[in-house]
Amino acid sequence: MLQNNFKLAYRSIRKNGFYSALNVFGLCAGILFALLIGAHVWGELQVNQKLRHADRQYFLTSIWKNPNIGMDITSAGPLGKRLKETYPHLVANFYRWDGIKSDVVKGDKVFREGIQIGDSTFIPMFGFELLHGDPNNALKAPYSLVITAERALKYFGKTDVLGQTLSVRNFTGENHEFQVTGVLGEIPENSVTNLLGTESNSLFISFTTARYFFNRDVNDWNNIIYPTYLELQPGVSAADLEKPIQQLILNEGADFEKENLRVLPVPLTDYHLQKNKALVKRMLFALASVGVFILFMAIFNFINLAIGRAGSRIREIGVRKALGGLKKQLVLQFLSESLLLVLIATVLAFLAYPLAQAPFEQMVGKSLPALNSFPVFFAFLPLALVLVVGLLAGLYPAFFLSSLRTVESLKGKPGTANQSLHLRKYLVGFQFGVANLVIIATLVVAAQVNYFFGENLGYNKEFVVSAQVPRDWSQEGLRKMLTIRDEMAKLPGVRSASLSYEIPNGINQAQPSVYRAGTDSTTATICQEITADENYLDTYQIPVLAGEYFNPEVRNFGKVVLNERSALALGFPDAASAVGQTLRIAGDPSPYTIKGVLRDFHFGSMATSIQPMVVFSQQNRVLYRYLSFKLDAGEIPERMAALQKKWAELMPNSAFEYTFMDDTLAKIYAQELQMKRSAYAASGIALLIALLGVLGLVSLNLQRREKEVGVRKVLGASVPGIIGLFLREFLVVLLLAGLAACPLAWYLLRGWLENYAYRIEMTPWFFAASLAGLALVTALLISLQSVKAALANPVKSLSNE
Repeated sequence: MLQNNFKLAYRSIRKNGFYSALNVFGLCAGILFALLIGAHVWGELQVNQKLRHADRQYFLTSIWKNPNIGMDITSAGPLGKRLKETYPHLVANFYRWDGIKSDVVKGDKVFREGIQIGDSTFIPMFGFELLHGDPNNALKAPYSLVITAERALKYFGKTDVLGQTLSVRNFTGENHEFQVTGVLGEIPENSVTNLLGTESNSLFISFTTARYFFNRDVNDWNNIIYPTYLELQPGVSAADLEKPIQQLILNEGADFEKENLRVLPVPLTDYHLQKNKALVKRMLFALASVGVFILFMAIFNFINLAIGRAGSRIREIGVRKALGGLKKQLVLQFLSESLLLVLIATVLAFLAYPLAQAPFEQMVGKSLPALNSFPVFFAFLPLALVLVVGLLAGLYPAFFLSSLRTVESLKGKPGTANQSLHLRKYLVGFQFGVANLVIIATLVVAAQVNYFFGENLGYNKEFVVSAQVPRDWSQEGLRKMLTIRDEMAKLPGVRSASLSYEIPNGINQAQPSVYRAGTDSTTATICQEITADENYLDTYQIPVLAGEYFNPEVRNFGKVVLNERSALALGFPDAASAVGQTLRIAGDPSPYTIKGVLRDFHFGSMATSIQPMVVFSQQNRVLYRYLSFKLDAGEIPERMAALQKKWAELMPNSAFEYTFMDDTLAKIYAQELQMKRSAYAASGIALLIALLGVLGLVSLNLQRREKEVGVRKVLGASVPGIIGLFLREFLVVLLLAGLAACPLAWYLLRGWLENYAYRIEMTPWFFAASLAGLALVTALLISLQSVKAALANPVKSLSNE
């Protein structure tokens, strides 16, 4: 009997192919989008989960009284090691690292690579798989090197490369051969090799070789630049560690740490979600909420179309009952059709997952897990979806319509057909409300992201490109690099070139404590430090408010330039009054004279306020990392080719890996750009499902009211009047549902915007534009459908019995 029911259901689906296709396609789109969102959320929740003893590993975050003293992601160098030595009953292991970028050479291959210099505990502590090498000893010998399998293939064409060498350049321009002692297998996404979530390190060197790169002592308490990880002993909690950490800092830390620093251990399994003010967690919550709403929207659309279609089958029900059909048989028939449609939509969604995976990965900027990588219990979710949605969609026609008396069913009374009208309007209203909410969110998110990249940066990012250079931080190395800068600035189409340690990417060298001469150092202001040449302002086109910037014609030693925020923080009433005044810097015996004051500009993300800033000339600080070029508009590919050719001529052993400022900003706002792209996709899916529902319901409505339209035409109704008849039925529901969604959209989006110190204003335009656009598209679709019925000959409809 069950087989017979599904055979009849299949025939009914084929007979009503248009409505079946609409139903299946709409539900399939909703399930597929929710599946993609769910896979992305699941993948993000798995970050750091696959590390060895991940449940006992913690990341040390620094909480400073003044956030400008240090970063929250780094700790004092000796902290992890001293905790292990002092409290071995609490701490089982530790790992610290420092990240650099440098040129790696193999024969004629030169690439700039991300290098992680850390403790030899890197592989044993986190359990990363080694394809080749000894995990316990791979990083113990000086000048040893562990690389990923991807880099082994890149440089050697194979992975079994133990004993092979790569030449790595240090900051004085010297090259040294490093021996490969380990090749890593596939590395799961984690916050050890990819702390910031933007770019993974691929070469790993031990601290035993750190002196080759820099003179910093990792065990000096004044060095607060090292991300630090701890593995606790079994049964030890983070709360057990908080007091020993603070006691160790009080006993051994530097004075500024004793007064300003509190260290909080964060579970490594939670860190990815909690970093950057829980930006990832908020992003996932928003995406998951949208995915759930879209899924419910698709389900309600499916139920609505199923009920609408069932209402037009009343005569069919009457005929079946007149021929002896039992209520039980009718119930099973309707439920079978509903379950079969949902099953088809679900299967199609899962089959489409691999096809939609690549575009979705490009949209969110992350790879998605394959379906076979999910836990076994996930297999029950599609089965539950088929049963729940199929039953919900089939319950009304199965139990209500099959209960109608045979005579009423055969007459096809309008009263019985309209029993579901109110329910259908509620379901349509929900769809329109969700669509309006998603579209408003898309408009607001897009406007905020565009604001990040607009003219409010305080500098001109257009046609600015930067590239990291080899570092030789000596006077001779600086003179050589300035000569290279000047040579490249002579190229056609290069308006200016600048050498600096920092570019506006949110990462700066230090945070000096600055105070006015004649005042106590306790009044010092923590500033962001920038070290740059005299061309920096011309390249980035940053306005000067008072005084002047560094002049290449005069000696700039002992001179600094402030931004407006630092001038005010130091107690000057305005920018002009700061020029010529003397400053002192904690730990530096030399006085500095303020040469000029710049207009405030955004050095990092707009999520935080612009910080006080002090700019040093390279006559004071022999530091540099970047060459930045301001290009003339037009013929950009030709100008980049000329830059690359000149670079190879002047620095033949250095890779020319450049980034436009738009791409640099894209890294800062990676999560926001991901949300913008996801919002566009969600808006498209929401609009598609809503319009599919409207298309199906209007078609059913036209079928049901065919004779009514004929009567109205005979009585003199015009074509616009008949079109308006159908428009009113849906547009009123759309406007009411859309207006109801506006307060919720305002509340949710206001909370999201408050995470940014600089944000757009949520004006009524966003809500009006969304409602108007949704109403216009819906009205156009309804008009295109109903105009055919309005133009039809009424004789045909009235004569049809």
